[in-house]
Amino acid sequence: MNNTEKIQEVEPSFTNRRKFLKISGLTIVGTGLLLAGCNDDEGNKSSDSQLPGIRNGVFDLGGGDFGVLTYAYALEQLEADFYTKVVDASGFATNFTAVERQLITDLCQHEVIHREFFKTALTGALPNPTIQLLPNLAFTYGTLNFNDRSQVLATAKALEDTGVAAYNGAGRLITNPDYLLLAGKIVSVEARHASAIRSIINPNSKDFAGDDVVNTTTGLDVKKTPSEVLAIAKGFITTPFTALYLP
Repeated sequence: MNNTEKIQEVEPSFTNRRKFLKISGLTIVGTGLLLAGCNDDEGNKSSDSQLPGIRNGVFDLGGGDFGVLTYAYALEQLEADFYTKVVDASGFATNFTAVERQLITDLCQHEVIHREFFKTALTGALPNPTIQLLPNLAFTYGTLNFNDRSQVLATAKALEDTGVAAYNGAGRLITNPDYLLLAGKIVSVEARHASAIRSIINPNSKDFAGDDVVNTTTGLDVKKTPSEVLAIAKGFITTPFTALYLP
């Protein structure tokens, strides 16, 4: 089988996965404004002392539900920035097939949707978003070459796996059931992203199932605490911030 035949064999599954990813992303758009209608009186347990904001001259993510949502907003900013750089790279058209480009572009659009969802929702829900909304973050990717297919895919895989583990670990910290439902919707999309990236890296394999990030004893996804995730994410985020009230 030549390379063209291999691509033709793989592309139908990629195409179907792309359609499913697009539908999943649009589902988030439909529910995206729900958070904006909630406030402290409707179930958020954050005390005023733990609201996001400047502490000792540095922005702190805060605690309680708003702290978790601000933490998620920071991660979505990172993923959106990364995929935007991927699709804008000069080598994007030559390093990926047409179907792969469509799929990665969909992932980019999803992450932008997630980022803007959290920005809009927190702006509507925080008591004083002017000083309590996490600012736009700045990022660095070190020696990562965005024109190198292998490096881009390896970084995408690491970010997606970390994102899924982050949502899994943060779920127990959310007290408002509406917020928890939305986090569950988003993590399901992030898990599909991880699967799609694995399929690009190793087509027609079982890698899409991510055996390395599933606990073989419980059959559940790996989870990480905010402190574990932020230790990884801060390798990419150059804007200083703290997370004093998150475990």
